[in-house]
Amino acid sequence: MDLFNTNPSDTSSDQPSMSQTDSSEPLATRMRPQSLSEFAGQEHLVGEGKMLRRMIESGVIGSLIFYGPPSSGKTTLANVISKEIKASFQVINAVLDGIKELRSVVEKAEKLKKLNGRKTILFVDEIHRWNKAQQDALLPHLESGIITLVGATTENPFYSLVNPLLSRCQLFELHPLNQGEVRRMLVRALEDEEKGLGSVDIKVEKEALDHLAEYAGGDVRNALNALEVAVLSTKKSEDDNINITLSIAKESIQRRNVRYDRTGDEHYHYASAFIKSMRGSDPDAALYWMNAMLNGGDDPNFIFRRLLIFASEDVGIGEPNALSIVNSCHEAFLKTGMPEGMYFLSHACIYLALCPKSNSTKAIFEARSEIENYGVQEVPAYLKDKTANKVSARYLGVENASKDYKYPHAYPGNWVEQKYLPHKIDHKKFYEAGVEGREGLLIKRLNELKKRST
Repeated sequence: MDLFNTNPSDTSSDQPSMSQTDSSEPLATRMRPQSLSEFAGQEHLVGEGKMLRRMIESGVIGSLIFYGPPSSGKTTLANVISKEIKASFQVINAVLDGIKELRSVVEKAEKLKKLNGRKTILFVDEIHRWNKAQQDALLPHLESGIITLVGATTENPFYSLVNPLLSRCQLFELHPLNQGEVRRMLVRALEDEEKGLGSVDIKVEKEALDHLAEYAGGDVRNALNALEVAVLSTKKSEDDNINITLSIAKESIQRRNVRYDRTGDEHYHYASAFIKSMRGSDPDAALYWMNAMLNGGDDPNFIFRRLLIFASEDVGIGEPNALSIVNSCHEAFLKTGMPEGMYFLSHACIYLALCPKSNSTKAIFEARSEIENYGVQEVPAYLKDKTANKVSARYLGVENASKDYKYPHAYPGNWVEQKYLPHKIDHKKFYEAGVEGREGLLIKRLNELKKRST
């Protein structure tokens, strides 16, 4: 399917430009950049001297994968590339289209190449939605050079795309646009008389423009839509101007756009920042990232699961009560729900951030690794169960196996020097004691008992 060709069967005609705008189209559509000079953001890719810009200027473009958040300009950049190198631009949406549509594009690309040697760029939006077979179907056409692929994905391509496809493409990561870049696009729309709002007398307060750029959260489309709403909904003043004040701007974009996908990479980045902030004993940062996750639509129960894990993994024996307290907060949350449940999330989050930290519970993985690598050794004779089947014990000659066992309660402090690991590994240490909080007190007591017995 050709996004810009109104006659799909006419592959020999020049590609109509998106600059042939329709006044009924939304402002965001009319203002879509048509060249590198109009493109905003991604300076690390298309700035002067950068690799992708050099590729575009040379006209030598291989297959590409654009990876980045929604509204970072993946589709626009692919279209700009096709215009800069004068290639046919074909679009497939991986959610709606499949191999049938791919075959149709390939047929058109073959005809176009034979007719006038013109290249075809195939833009596959949300390419991560295609399964392995669909992704593999691209490979022979990339190998033959019939099409040049530009795939767009919001998911980590190393997890969502097959290796053979990745090996044939260059990967470029796009970043969210910053406030200044969004503001630049708003100003451009206000000044452009052909596609934008430049033919209308509009005065926009600096604070109003800043508000639109900030609340758009890096989404140019959102900012332009809000600007258009503001202009269309505001009556002209006595001097025949449309005056956009901060108040009008606030009405036009009432909710700050938060770039967050609770199923994508950002979800894991925010969760990581949340955990690391608690681990670093910074309650303010922990609260900030937890609220960022909630604002993005994360399930509070997911956050409580992370808090419960943290209570054992990072607080552990440093404050043994942490697990019980977080579990109680979770139970209280389930009984009350939101918005009052925010108190319990806050309670658990702040408490864990303030707790003494110990990661000594990781000792279980050290012991597990020993067993997985070397198997389980025989139980020392004096640790065996003397109440086990007496017939088999007598037959095996171990009826008095546990006679050498030292009963700790029979000794001062309920402790006695004794080996408990199998003989072959009785020198091993899996547990590395922490020194903070309750664990520090507990290990100090144990060390004092050991000294007393020597």
